[in-house]
Amino acid sequence: MGNIEFKQVTFGFDNQAQLLFDKANLTIDTSWKLGLIGRNGRGKTTLLNLLQDVYPYQGTITHQVSFNYFPQAIRDASQLTYDVLNEVATVEIWQIEKELQLMQTDDALLWRPFVSLSGGEKTKVLLALLFSDHNHFPLIDEPTNHLDLQARKHIAQYLKDKKQGFILVSHDRSFVNEVVDHVIAIEKQQLMIYQGNFATYEEQKGQRDQYELDQNKKLKTEIGRLKHTASEKAEWSHGREKGKFGNRHVAGSGAIFDRGAIGARAARTMKRSKTLVHQMENKIDSKEQLLKEIETIDMLTMNYQPSYHKTLITVKNLQLAYEKSLFEPISFQLVKGERIAIQGNNGAGKTAIINYLLGTFTGQSVGDVTIPANIRISYVRQNYENNTGTLAEFATAHHLSYEILLNNLHKLGVERHVFNTRIENMSMGQRKRVELAKSLATPAALFIWDEPLNYLDVFNQEQLEQIIQLVQPTMLIVEHDETFLNNIATQVIKLQHE
Repeated sequence: MGNIEFKQVTFGFDNQAQLLFDKANLTIDTSWKLGLIGRNGRGKTTLLNLLQDVYPYQGTITHQVSFNYFPQAIRDASQLTYDVLNEVATVEIWQIEKELQLMQTDDALLWRPFVSLSGGEKTKVLLALLFSDHNHFPLIDEPTNHLDLQARKHIAQYLKDKKQGFILVSHDRSFVNEVVDHVIAIEKQQLMIYQGNFATYEEQKGQRDQYELDQNKKLKTEIGRLKHTASEKAEWSHGREKGKFGNRHVAGSGAIFDRGAIGARAARTMKRSKTLVHQMENKIDSKEQLLKEIETIDMLTMNYQPSYHKTLITVKNLQLAYEKSLFEPISFQLVKGERIAIQGNNGAGKTAIINYLLGTFTGQSVGDVTIPANIRISYVRQNYENNTGTLAEFATAHHLSYEILLNNLHKLGVERHVFNTRIENMSMGQRKRVELAKSLATPAALFIWDEPLNYLDVFNQEQLEQIIQLVQPTMLIVEHDETFLNNIATQVIKLQHE
């Protein structure tokens, strides 16, 4: 299909002090399956918008293809799903049905109102629409947010089998690793290309970062040596300058000095030494300019307050229902320092279990659950739209340290200028980070997190893994990301339908 080429592309938003891209260059082949990687707020979605000419920019972006963006905008979700799709783009029904079958999805949902579909079902029908069009290059922005583990595997295989290229933004490392053959990384306002999947990118970037760290160490040692030498020469020069005003006659020696000759020699020596000092300073400047600004992942803080209870949750033959049972009976114990992950398909009852443990489940239940009285729980919710107000008001309302809240938010990638924005006016990604930062700052013996990774970039996930591995808190987690769970969970419970 051709190439997409960025030449000296510069772009930044007016309300941000720093540019997102600064004279960035990149050439990509449209047959590649590209994963787009970068920290939150560094410009992943903005780059997709630049390709679609949404924003004016400096430099040039050339391409021989037109673009389609996922998720597509929906005007009237109350209509039948097929009618909704036809409003977005004219497409034959057999094409949509074919794509849904490739995703192992029942095409009967085309005849249901779009608003009645689950998040995963909406994702699938919009992807089916995207790939029914073979005349545009797909730009896929966060398709995994509402997909369970099984659905992610289906979509990963679906994208892997596609013959055409695309650009994919996703926070799920396993998903990206399975699907892409090249990675575009946004690094320090530049666009870097890596050949291979996400694991290859991590390995290559790690090697490059280590090389730059080693080079920085050598440069800093050399700069220190040069500064020490320059300081010695400056002191020597100052001493020689004072020497020309020394004594003209030394008593008892018979020696008489020519003040003019001494002054001339001292002046020449001083001039040479100052030149050497100046040269040293130039060398130091040159070396300092070679130092690389290496991005690091800052360690978060987690206010874990271990309980004196050894067992925090005991579940025996628990079964929940809304008229019909959600899953087969389950039993488990959550011991202090363990992290249990609950897995299951969408609608299997994962969040229902959390609601039951928190006393907010409204359906029917059988079985026994024991939780010690007065256990402090910190909860990350899937839905957090009721977080409102300024961050200072929010911290006060939840009895949190304002300083710790802001500190974790900044480490999670929320820019400082956003701190003055009311929570309800923040982006969904920023609001999710507020919910997560609240949980991290809450003193608790038990952390219950319901899909904590939605809207977080892969670097945020690594931050969470690092702090969990360091602190070893007691946790109950619902999450679909395999890599995350493999790194932090001590036990996995899989819900089964009856």
